[in-house]
Amino acid sequence: MTFGFAPSSAASTSTSADLSAASTNPLTRMLEPSEWAAAGIPLLCNPREVVSGLHSRHRPRPATAVVAVLDPDERVCASASFTRRPTPADGWMFRNSLLAQLRRVIPHDLRRRTPVRTAVLLYCREGDGHWTEEDGAWMWGLRDACTLHGLRCGAYITLTRDGWQVLGEGRGGRRPNADSSPEPFGLSEAPPPLPRTGGAASEVLRRAAAR
Repeated sequence: MTFGFAPSSAASTSTSADLSAASTNPLTRMLEPSEWAAAGIPLLCNPREVVSGLHSRHRPRPATAVVAVLDPDERVCASASFTRRPTPADGWMFRNSLLAQLRRVIPHDLRRRTPVRTAVLLYCREGDGHWTEEDGAWMWGLRDACTLHGLRCGAYITLTRDGWQVLGEGRGGRRPNADSSPEPFGLSEAPPPLPRTGGAASEVLRRAAAR
């Protein structure tokens, strides 16, 4: 048996009207820079390495979104790219597109109590690196898609002809940019360390590396 209070007809009508207005107004499905900064988005330890790696993998052109999932060491577990449709910016539509790509490339983490993997979004577009309403819609979509896929919401990065910019962090660079050629894939990531072994095997490895 359950107990509760039935809302008045006036309150019910008001709530329904508010929800209806929110569902049809794309401006309610975006995040302002202050809201994004207050959300506690984890900082990237090496944003240029992440950006260069995704740029090498996907070679994005304007209107291309690249969503990637990083493990706790910021290594890319999976990534996907797609072209944004020429429709008005709407966080709900962006959320659906991002979620579809995430479901295609990596299983969800909804069974975990706390997320261990982080999704980041790189969006290549025209203009400069300053925040736009389109960026706000992508931020809203990324945050919602991460929640529905059991991931931590990570950085949102713009890539323009001026360079790349991590919005909300104030970090960026001139290369790569929307016009630059991708770096050779191996150069955008640090080489793996030599295995740590002891005795003669370790000496053999050191001599081989010296050659």
